[in-house]
Amino acid sequence: MAGRLEGKVAVVTGGGNGIGRATVLRFLQEGARVVVADLNEATGAETMELAGRAGGKERARFVKTDVAAEGDVERAVALATREFGGLDCIFNNAGVAGAFGPITHLDAGEWDYTFAVLVKGVFLGIKHAARVLRAQGRGGSIVNTASIAGLSGGDGPQAYSAAKAAVINLTRAVAIELAPDRIRVNAICPGAILTPLLHRGNPELMQPLLEKYQPWPDAGLPEDIAAAALFLASDDARFVTGSAMVVDGGATARGGNAIEALAGGQMTSLAVGVDRGTTGQEGDVRALT
Repeated sequence: MAGRLEGKVAVVTGGGNGIGRATVLRFLQEGARVVVADLNEATGAETMELAGRAGGKERARFVKTDVAAEGDVERAVALATREFGGLDCIFNNAGVAGAFGPITHLDAGEWDYTFAVLVKGVFLGIKHAARVLRAQGRGGSIVNTASIAGLSGGDGPQAYSAAKAAVINLTRAVAIELAPDRIRVNAICPGAILTPLLHRGNPELMQPLLEKYQPWPDAGLPEDIAAAALFLASDDARFVTGSAMVVDGGATARGGNAIEALAGGQMTSLAVGVDRGTTGQEGDVRALT
């Protein structure tokens, strides 16, 4: 039986870890050919090894990619067309937690870094994928990772929340623009997902916190978001565009407020700095002065 993405070509940014890695593996399982784009070469190599074990070695390529650098994003898209003959989907997923701390103490450069990765990176992925998809003339799918933090004020640090809200509205605006070309543009809004970005190597410690945050008894996994990305990338979502799909175990139905539930408010009250996630680059945490 053919997979749901049989013969299709996808680019997945942030494919070296977490949601991106799970999506790469699911897309390969469903028959796609995939370009894994990530800044972290070590985790990218791990994803490629897992792809090989799953029988997808010949259908996957890795390219080191800083999504905030236009040339890097353009090269990732070009690699898909050069190696696999075209493009059908881009999953603009790369992300970091970014700047955090009281608004009165946030560093402007760290704020800019957060928006460069989370918003500019999505913009660049849309821009270069849309050029190829439009030129091919057969439509396609653009999927962006947003967050439930972009839907409220209490589910993430200020810069992260504002950036994810921008991703949601950018998704909607571009969906209107590209609809005549049958290019679908959608966002996924994950809740608390057990990725290294969230659990920091201690997933077992997160479960009691998640019970306070969401009504669903099981933790959200990267594979849950990969399944949503698969639907949006596939022809099953032919009539779905401009949406912000919430995948959060009922957290927004309950009211969310992850800052209080998961961090006791400490992220915005006791320290200031920047979290660069799984990029391989060091973050910075500073005591308030």
